[in-house]
Amino acid sequence: MNKDNKQKLILAVPKGRILEELTPLLLACDIIPEDDFTNNRTRKLQFTTNHHNLDIIRVRAFDVATFVAYGAAHLGVVGSDAIEEFSYSEIYAPLDLDIGHCHLSVAMPIKEAAKENPKQWSHIRVATKYPNLTAHHFAKRGVQTECIKLNGAMEIAPTLGLARRIVDLVSTGNTLKANNMVEVEKILDVSSRLIVNRSTQKTKPYEIKKWVETFRKAVNDK
Repeated sequence: MNKDNKQKLILAVPKGRILEELTPLLLACDIIPEDDFTNNRTRKLQFTTNHHNLDIIRVRAFDVATFVAYGAAHLGVVGSDAIEEFSYSEIYAPLDLDIGHCHLSVAMPIKEAAKENPKQWSHIRVATKYPNLTAHHFAKRGVQTECIKLNGAMEIAPTLGLARRIVDLVSTGNTLKANNMVEVEKILDVSSRLIVNRSTQKTKPYEIKKWVETFRKAVNDK
């Protein structure tokens, strides 16, 4: 990390749909990134803002939690699903931003779901991006779970015989419907949270408190 980065606060934000919902909130917090931030063709990952001591990095949604947990970023915006999956002790999540609403669910092919009761499962195989969260969910009721880690295309797993069940985020449900699948059990409601690195909270308490309160006001004023 160069000298400038050591002196700046770094805010990590996710790419994709959540960033679209987050952008108005950033503006409400008077955080205006440089022009390249909205350029989809740029290969830059770190961007300056109108605040000389605040930069933004744009990374994969799951990676936001890792960057903040290890102190490479000091603040971040990430889904509660990632917070639960990784359970990083160095992450503090002081604020629900009330964006990125969806839920994490178990899904199966429609024809198979009609014949099964999830409460009667004893041993299952699941394709998912969330092996820790999934295993913990089923372990609470004594179900042995073999989790196959995938980073995407979960809905094709049952068709190809990889796993009869998947655990994935559901927003509109259109992807499940297009692949002849249906939700059979909800695991977790999800929304995006503002997260903070605990060590930074101790070393830069005034700066961190300022930004947490700025985001809080923007959320309350929505």
